[in-house]
Amino acid sequence: MDPILRPDLTRIVVTGSESTGKTTLARQLAAHYGVEVVPEFVREFAERKGAPLAMSDHGPIAHGQMALENAFALRAERLLFQDTDLLSTVAYCHHYFGACPPWIEETAVARRPALYLLAGIDVPWEADGIRDRGKRREEMHALFVETLQQLDAPYAVMVGLGEQRLQKAMATVDALLQPNRG
Repeated sequence: MDPILRPDLTRIVVTGSESTGKTTLARQLAAHYGVEVVPEFVREFAERKGAPLAMSDHGPIAHGQMALENAFALRAERLLFQDTDLLSTVAYCHHYFGACPPWIEETAVARRPALYLLAGIDVPWEADGIRDRGKRREEMHALFVETLQQLDAPYAVMVGLGEQRLQKAMATVDALLQPNRG
């Protein structure tokens, strides 16, 4: 188990199934709050591999994601947004392989952020050569909800398009940060 290096840091992770606007929302929020966003490690990993991911890839994916998170956390001041984390690894392991290595699940719990923003599936699907669940969006969204609940993770569902979604996300983040304002 590898806990986050900065437990004092408020981390907010945008999560959810593929093609739900996670990257866009994470970047918008980071820009609004003037902080960085941790990118999604698995996308680059999958593009480099150029073949379907295997169960054996999930250890390197988890370690790569954690290394990115730790590097960004070390230089963050108070707040950090993430474009996914180990929760996605847990969900996709269960979806594709029927199981997840226990150490990844345990580490996902140990590294839980202050809040997950679960991207809804109300945005249009965009194929990109890596995404493959366009016809199973409801199933995948339900899997993320189930995974969040199983890991006892705090979350809020973000729905709406464009500015509407961003405004809802900012209001949710502001409510989380309010007790920390002095």
